[in-house]
This record gives sequence, C-alpha cells and structure tokens, in this order.
Amino acid sequence: MTASPTVRRRRIARELRQLRERAGMTLDVAARQLDMSKSNLSRIENAQIGIKPRDVRAALALYQVTGNDAEALIEIARGAQQRGWWQHYSDVLPEWFEFYVGLEAEAATLRTYEAEAVPGLLQTEAYAREIYRRTAGEDDLDRKVAARLRRQDVLRNEDSPVELSVVLNEAVLLRPVGGRAVMAGQLTHLEAVAHLPNVTMQVLPFEAGGHPAMNSPYVILTFADAADAAVVYLENLTTGLALEEAGQVRSYSLVHEELRRLALDPAASLVRLKEAARYFT
Repeated sequence: MTASPTVRRRRIARELRQLRERAGMTLDVAARQLDMSKSNLSRIENAQIGIKPRDVRAALALYQVTGNDAEALIEIARGAQQRGWWQHYSDVLPEWFEFYVGLEAEAATLRTYEAEAVPGLLQTEAYAREIYRRTAGEDDLDRKVAARLRRQDVLRNEDSPVELSVVLNEAVLLRPVGGRAVMAGQLTHLEAVAHLPNVTMQVLPFEAGGHPAMNSPYVILTFADAADAAVVYLENLTTGLALEEAGQVRSYSLVHEELRRLALDPAASLVRLKEAARYFT
C-alpha cells in the first residue's frame, strides 16, 4: 500500500484506463454504463479528479474484475481519499503544486537540476523566506515556508529516505539571495546535507560550458513500486507540468546522466561549496 493519496489516485486512474481498454470499451460506452459523463470518466482516468470506492467497485464489475484483484484496487481507492499533510496547506499551495508534493512524498528517488536557486528540499528557513519574498510577496509567508520545510522530511525518513541526486549550477552558490549571512547559512546547510548517505550533490561549474538543460530545470521522480510509473516534473511561475510518457522520462534521464558527467564529482563539489561558503563569511 502506497503512503501518498496522490500516488494512490494516480495508480487507480491508470488501472481503470487499462482495464477499460482491455475490455474493449470506449470512453462513451463505459461512461454510459457507469452513469457518468464522458468528461468525468476521462478526468478520472487522467488522475485529474478522484473516484469513490463504490464507483471503483461498479467500474470493476463492468470490466469483469472480481475477487482479490478487485478488492486490492478498492482498498487503494479508499487510501486515495485520505488527506496528505500537504492538503493542510492548500490555502497557500496551488493545486498543481499539491499534486507534485504528493508525488514527492512517495518517491523512492529524485533526480534534479537547478540553475538559479537552491532546490526547495535543500533550503534553509531564511533562504526559503527570501525566495518567497522575491517571487511571491509577503502574503502567508510563514505558512509557505513551513510547508517547504515540512517537505524536507523525505530526506531523513527513518524507514526509507528518498535517494536524491542533485546537480546545481555554480550560479546557485554565488547568487547572494538574502545577503551574506543568509547565503553563508544556506551553503553550510548544503555541506551538511551533502554528507547524508542518501544524497549525491554535484556542482556544474561555469567552465563546463554549454549543457543540455540550459533552459530546463527539472525533477525526475521514480517510485519503489514498479506499478507506479516515473514522472518528470517541470515548473514555471504560474503552473507545473508532469510528463509521464516513458520516452519523455528516458530523455530527461539521459540529460541528467550527461549533467552528472559534466559536473564536478561529489568530493570536488564539496570543495567548491566550501569555497563559496568562505566567500560569504
């Protein structure tokens, strides 16, 4: 059983779509049989909205799925109705970002590249506060920062901490967000996180020149259960985009491997971090 209701909803969506296709039914036919609109069934199958366990049971009966297989899917549907911790911050987290946080909470591995700012999972409170001030203003600042810091629990989960591979553009280390004291604290924090056994941190130096992710920071999420397909997450100022096609995930995975090849190795990256920290102290 997966821990995140977001991941459970995504699993149910994919299973229902595959079962309908296996049964040879179009969206029109299945929706009529289930007494719902075609658009609603489409949104359920794309994990845009949830589905109640009783409606899952009706769909499984229509697709002639019974016994233990049916009960397992219904149990997942029940879990999809639970509330994740991030939903308590729905007043300050956009819906599209709640979806990402729900995936992040269940991810087994995260591979990410950042060009301008320290990733949210690695930010100190002071740095996060300054980032929000610069990008979103002062409204609800405390709650936004609290939600960001709560996300960081995945790095130190006692049972299964996420495996993080992060490549940071060297500019991230040198841009003085919040002033010298804030940056010194942030860089010291990065040094500490870099020593965690589940974290691989690399710095992409300026001398590496051009690279394949120059216009595209990203996060690649994979999950412990093979039934939960990997996702590439992209974000801009107003929305986020989840790419789920296997070819898209493979393309970004190749980019990440190339960035790791171009970047300093973890030991040399730690030296570069320490040099940057001394600059701000």
